[in-house]
Amino acid sequence: MRYIIIRKADRETEAGVMPEPELLAAMGRYNQRLADAGVLKGGEGLKPSSEGFRVDFNDGKPTATEGPFCDSADLVAGYSIIDVDSREEALEWASRWPDLDGGGNAKLEVRRLFELEDFAPGEGVTAIEKTFDRIEAQPQAINIYLNFAGHCREAFEFYADVLGGHVAVMMMHGESPVADEVPADFGNAIMYAVLQVGRLHIMGSDAPPDWYQSPQGMFVQMEMPADRAKIAFERLAEGGEIRMPLAPTFWAEQFGMLVDRYGIPWMINSSLKDCLAEQ
Repeated sequence: MRYIIIRKADRETEAGVMPEPELLAAMGRYNQRLADAGVLKGGEGLKPSSEGFRVDFNDGKPTATEGPFCDSADLVAGYSIIDVDSREEALEWASRWPDLDGGGNAKLEVRRLFELEDFAPGEGVTAIEKTFDRIEAQPQAINIYLNFAGHCREAFEFYADVLGGHVAVMMMHGESPVADEVPADFGNAIMYAVLQVGRLHIMGSDAPPDWYQSPQGMFVQMEMPADRAKIAFERLAEGGEIRMPLAPTFWAEQFGMLVDRYGIPWMINSSLKDCLAEQ
């Protein structure tokens, strides 16, 4: 059975006072004990209500109210979710909460969570189960990974300049733990590279000559404002091949396709969302 241990807010948490290193260490040890016992399922600390808001509904119409909220006794500063065998075990874990928290005066509230088994079988329960299954199937990230025939470093530095990003990682084969297994003439080739563009990532490497294959059946697709799309398209097309010139279409203000000088296919859209909204 799952329980949530709610750490109630107080004046310090609402004032945004950060925990002292000693308290952080104590909380770390507490969480480690929960994890070692196999009961910890999650938990987070919450920022003050001044950085949040409330939404009230009146006849189905939402009204948002910005924090902070003065009723600190009803507010939450953080929580931990545990999965235990009994109510008594949940109480035991809550009682072990670090006494450094709140100067020894922290207030906790422990509540049992509903499980799907608590509800009568039906369409709603089935829909929720399917949603949870979909969430569990989702990967933590989906990124583009490109192979190059010895031009990874040059390509990533070029892409970083064109796309306003930066090369976050660039490791050569000769720098890797298996460098002694790499042919001498391949030591300067790139084993792993990451291009970061805002929150987006493109990964890549140089493939060994016997393994490299020209990309087929794929494109690196980007959505950009029309003015930036034109600049990016023209730069990426330098020394490459234009498959479809950048031009207006019925779904986008500008759309074009090309293969750059390194053999990577690109597809560039602009104003895709605006066009779909208008339709």
